[in-house]
Amino acid sequence: MNRRELLASAGVACFGTTRSEAGTAREASSEDSRDRRPDTYRNPVYDSIFADPDVLHADGTYYAYGTYHPWKPGVGPDRALVPVLKSPNLVDWEFVGPAFAERPDWSRYRGLWAPGVGYLDGRTLLYYSDAEFGARNEGVGVATAPEPTGPFESRGGLLRSEGIGVPNSIDPMLFVRGDDEPYLFWGSRRGIYGVRLAEDGLSVAGETFRIAGDGVEAPYVVSRGGFYYVFGSRGTCCRGAESTYHLVVGRAERLRGPYRNRDGGRLTAEGVTGTTILEGGDRFLAPGHCAVVRDERGGWWLLYHAYVRENPWVADTPRRVLMLDRIRWCDEWPVVGEDGTPSAVGRVPPVRKVPPVGE
Repeated sequence: MNRRELLASAGVACFGTTRSEAGTAREASSEDSRDRRPDTYRNPVYDSIFADPDVLHADGTYYAYGTYHPWKPGVGPDRALVPVLKSPNLVDWEFVGPAFAERPDWSRYRGLWAPGVGYLDGRTLLYYSDAEFGARNEGVGVATAPEPTGPFESRGGLLRSEGIGVPNSIDPMLFVRGDDEPYLFWGSRRGIYGVRLAEDGLSVAGETFRIAGDGVEAPYVVSRGGFYYVFGSRGTCCRGAESTYHLVVGRAERLRGPYRNRDGGRLTAEGVTGTTILEGGDRFLAPGHCAVVRDERGGWWLLYHAYVRENPWVADTPRRVLMLDRIRWCDEWPVVGEDGTPSAVGRVPPVRKVPPVGE
């Protein structure tokens, strides 16, 4: 039994592209052609280190934000303090600059990891993990800017592990319910948690609640069709081609849960994990730490990082590059890639059509 048959027998029958998409993909994937067709793209969509992405869609432009980590002092080029990219279509990305002109005073560790971004109270909010490997009191800081490109002004700390009672408090994600009810979701390996924030998003305003158990990190919560979905990453992220990262998902009828996998298991129960929706394939390895975004016509897309098998390192730094895949929905569950692995090619998402002058 091949992988596609196995997935179909498990009830996941929506894998595979349409006939027209398959034809386009076959034509675009020819190794003899270095140029893509105008309506297709090739992964990775940003072929430089850009780990742990989040994305903001504002005024017809997409902005992506990634991790800053100086793996070894003095090794390799200087890196932007939370790099920011922009794109008109989720495919053609341009480096804008750093989110921060200088390290926030509140930060006590070497890394500004895994930013989470959103728009609230008339400004762009950026949450970031203040952390490093082996840290004992990681935290989530917050900064604001009038525009998505920054530079961002540090607004201090939102929470730290010891104060909030959540070990390994990193990987923040902002979820706004309705128009003005912000929540923060975060966590790594020691449970996934949520908390309601103040209206301006700059402080904690509620009690924490747990939505998933140990072993998962980098939550991303979305709502669709009467359900809330939490995407997360399991496995190892940072060992180059030996990494085992993969994406899992669960869903709930209420924002606070309980979240369950496709088989009905509660994600907070011991030994229960989310349903795997994306894992490494022949060309791209260890896909994980995703963000979910809608295109101009309401289609669903997944931005995430992965390794290119043939080129997994830059000096001492894991070379995690930016990837894009469409999300399809099968029986109210997300499906990614042609067979649950990262796609090599795909169709460019639709973009906003600007009317001619005078209309």
